[in-house]
Amino acid sequence: MAISAGNAINEIAWALANSSSRFILDKATIASQLAGTMSSLWRATGQPAQGAIPAAAAVPTSATSGAIGFANQTSPVSSYLAWLTVNCANVGTTVEVHDRIAHMGGLVLNVTTSQTVTGMDLSTLSIPAERLGAADYSDCFWWLETYTAGGATASNATINVTFGDNSTADLNLLAVGGTLQASRLLPLTALIPTAHQGKYIKRVNSVILSASTGTAGNFGFTVTRNRTAMSNNVANKAEVLKWDQLGLPEVPNDACLMLTTFNATTSTGIVRGNGKIIHV
Repeated sequence: MAISAGNAINEIAWALANSSSRFILDKATIASQLAGTMSSLWRATGQPAQGAIPAAAAVPTSATSGAIGFANQTSPVSSYLAWLTVNCANVGTTVEVHDRIAHMGGLVLNVTTSQTVTGMDLSTLSIPAERLGAADYSDCFWWLETYTAGGATASNATINVTFGDNSTADLNLLAVGGTLQASRLLPLTALIPTAHQGKYIKRVNSVILSASTGTAGNFGFTVTRNRTAMSNNVANKAEVLKWDQLGLPEVPNDACLMLTTFNATTSTGIVRGNGKIIHV
């Protein structure tokens, strides 16, 4: 049920003490990243377990290995992220919690022919509306995610996409060569051409590389919905955020919650913590 406006604090406090799914975070560091870039902790070992490299387009859920687990609820009860403690080994790291709503892999970095991206269409993947958010796809973050590093030869990518209004465009992504390391997340939204500003990606159709990087590697496309974020300003010091600092984001049934980092240095650093998803 929706938290009642007149009694919200009491309901949240009761749920934190009596009705919540507790989870533990303990993610090993991922090396060979870049300062000022995003990384996915999907493939980091630890807790939650290392997520598998996807093949065909799929909709991961809370039952997928790699997701933060929690108990689905029966309406009118809903779930909310209401408590989060995070300790980062690297000072200045920002940790974000995303719902990983769609992903695919199996593309390679050593061909220059067009690679078709099959099935990465938010309108046909049967993603629950509660996880997608806004009907125009404006809540959805699209990423190129690397699972296995490519080669050292410089290369750029041209990614053909379809927007919510069914118009199409090419996005020009620079520097997918030069040994793009595993777990890098390259955002696509900032690449939308000026003529299509205000539109949101519905589908990725294909990708073409300007040159072979020299090594096949493995990459794909991932769609997430950001639920909350926090920064760690002192290395190895736990930061504790309660519901009002987190924004009390709703966690739909089957949400595949995962962590990302915005890196202050050349690794993600160890990320540890715990949290509570309340049910009320």
